[in-house]
Amino acid sequence: MSGGSGFYMSERLATHPREFLIQYGEDTISLWVYIWTLTHGGRRSLPDEYRIQMTSVPSPLSINQNGHTVLLGYHAENNMFAGFDIEKHRIFTAGSPSVQIGIEAIYTAIDDGLAFSRKDNQEIAVGIRPDQFLNYVFNAASLHRHGGDISTYTLLLKAAQLEEIRPQEMVTLAQERQKIVESVSRYARESRFRQQVMEAYGNRCAVMRAQLNLVDAAHIVPVKAQGTDDVSNGIALSPTIHRAYDNSLIYLDTRYYMRLNEQKVDELKSQRLDDGLDGLRGHLNSQIHLPANRAQWPNPELIGMANKFRRIQGYY
Repeated sequence: MSGGSGFYMSERLATHPREFLIQYGEDTISLWVYIWTLTHGGRRSLPDEYRIQMTSVPSPLSINQNGHTVLLGYHAENNMFAGFDIEKHRIFTAGSPSVQIGIEAIYTAIDDGLAFSRKDNQEIAVGIRPDQFLNYVFNAASLHRHGGDISTYTLLLKAAQLEEIRPQEMVTLAQERQKIVESVSRYARESRFRQQVMEAYGNRCAVMRAQLNLVDAAHIVPVKAQGTDDVSNGIALSPTIHRAYDNSLIYLDTRYYMRLNEQKVDELKSQRLDDGLDGLRGHLNSQIHLPANRAQWPNPELIGMANKFRRIQGYY
């Protein structure tokens, strides 16, 4: 789930809000979720309108004071989510209150990760692919607060679809709105990069050759060193191998062999932290698992640049 793991904390399944603890990197985050099935709105005049009906909950909806709260719909047919503005809908009248989204946002998000639907009242709803779920959670408040503005909304659409945004388009936005457009653009690039690398490597670690849904898309030349999001600058690695690569304990050579960096090995030995090296070495010194399409293989020039950046002996 977007690079994190979740723990269900509520005592019952059929309850609102559903409470989760999310482990994301080194952070533990409290998340409350209100969620209903997304169904057709029922109006022939609006064939693309889908909605949630907020039954079985009192108004106002409780808000998590120590974390995040989101209001969601779930589209079972496509295994997709819709995100709604909880601040606009936490207070409602009795009956069967509903919140709507254009179904096109769900279909577009299947490809783009996030997609947006804007209503006449400047409210936006968000289509969410599961791998972008936490990205939405962390940015939901800003997205719904600022995304309804037509200028911001237009740039959000471009950002989600990886279209070029010119500097002069951004300067007219307030700083908070610029930040949310930049965030969506960054998440869209990361998502597209991961998808392309995972597809190229068959969701398989290039070194361990295991899948198990435990594989990262790693950059060969890091982003901080102006590395691109082209698939030829990517490699699929299991998390432990990814950390070893990012910390220069191992490196890829231009013959596509993964090697131990003996300088780092000496450092670990001097610190008496070398236990396990023999096991790691057993997976190295052979050609990695490579994409079926040779055009997607790691670019040798980028491999050389990455090894120079990481100060690998023989490359600088």
